[in-house]
Amino acid sequence: MKIYTKKGDKGETSLLGGTRVKKSHIRIESYGTVDELNSWIGLIRDQNIDKHSKEILIYIQDRLFTIGSHLASDPAKSGIKIPDIKEEDITALEKEMDAMNEALPEMRSFILPGGHSTVSYCHIARCVCRRAERCAVHLASEEKVDDLIIKYLNRLSDYLFVLSRKLSHDLKAEEIPWQAKM
Repeated sequence: MKIYTKKGDKGETSLLGGTRVKKSHIRIESYGTVDELNSWIGLIRDQNIDKHSKEILIYIQDRLFTIGSHLASDPAKSGIKIPDIKEEDITALEKEMDAMNEALPEMRSFILPGGHSTVSYCHIARCVCRRAERCAVHLASEEKVDDLIIKYLNRLSDYLFVLSRKLSHDLKAEEIPWQAKM
């Protein structure tokens, strides 16, 4: 089986369901950004981090494949069965954040991204997650997008921020507070 089909050589691609759209379509931008986010999360998972965090990241990657599948589907051709994002997926992120926050020092200001490459990967993933959320919101202004997808991406960016703080703590990396210069 060849990986290339040559069907996209003129700037179009197929959605799940067969509909052809321009590769610049906001739907393609949405699921492409989710795919990029999934790759960044894979890079975080490949770092020297604790087993539990790796397991949660695998769970998140699964959820991102589900979100990508929804975003890649033609809503007019609803005959395709795709797993759903559920409220429990969002609750799971919230519980993880609460557990991590219990062991972290109180945050008194914004924190400059960085301190360790693993922490920086979390911040990059957080920014890509915010972009994915913006793309999904844009798409939702034009076509139907499940509200839970947007809610999940919003919560996931928060999770990635808290994970960056946890990993800073675990790796004994310095968190540099932002101090506005007036």
